[in-house]
Amino acid sequence: MYRATTFSIRVTATPHFAPERSDPGMGRYFWTYTIEIANQGAIQVQLIERFWRITDANGRVETVRGPGVVGETPIIEPGDSFSYTSGCALNTASGLMSGSYRMVDANGRAFDVEIPAFSLDSPMERRILN
Repeated sequence: MYRATTFSIRVTATPHFAPERSDPGMGRYFWTYTIEIANQGAIQVQLIERFWRITDANGRVETVRGPGVVGETPIIEPGDSFSYTSGCALNTASGLMSGSYRMVDANGRAFDVEIPAFSLDSPMERRILN
């Protein structure tokens, strides 16, 4: 489990290797990850955009930017949280993901919240990324 807190928004990431969706012989490795976004502040927030930086074991970087997460732009009340599960495929047996969420609070203030960097590890190969 990986955690980061920015402006009273705590983001927790939990990755899992999915061997049933992977095919090492074809150079395909798949992970699911669950993200929990907890509003520990005193004001309502809405997630409006996501930004991901995905790095494979060869140092190849892919960036992903788009509206919301899993088709939603959730509103998170103070003391509440929102969770979702998504997935990531790589051509290498390990990698890293990190990023940020663009949030807007009830006063219209936009800010970025850190998604903690988390490792995508498979039992197929252990490599250390620089």
